[in-house]
Amino acid sequence: MFGQTKAFSGYSVDNLKEAQRFYGEVLGIEISQQQEMPVLHLKIHGGHDVILYEKTNHQPATFTVLNFPVANIEEIVKALKSKGVPFESYDFPDLKTDDDNIVRGNGPTIAWFTDPAGNILSVIETEH
Repeated sequence: MFGQTKAFSGYSVDNLKEAQRFYGEVLGIEISQQQEMPVLHLKIHGGHDVILYEKTNHQPATFTVLNFPVANIEEIVKALKSKGVPFESYDFPDLKTDDDNIVRGNGPTIAWFTDPAGNILSVIETEH
């Protein structure tokens, strides 16, 4: 039924202007905005669009809403930290981040951070 449709994902933020700055300027994602609807369209490489909409009673997602595959996670984490992006630290029995805020050796090499609205995003290292 939906196998040939171009689906897209979306999630809420509490401030579209802040989201536009963060996703556009900090993360370097191409963004468009429609005048008739208060939403941001993130143009993710590969044709997978994500929409962000402002919600007055926004509650941040408690799970990862967007994953960015990268070839060199250390380089990306360092670059994002230099732009002021704080990364999450975890110390659970099956999930521990190292001093660079990266989980290694127990599944994918991954690091999590949040957008200004508190939604959880990740960078995940892919095979070189």
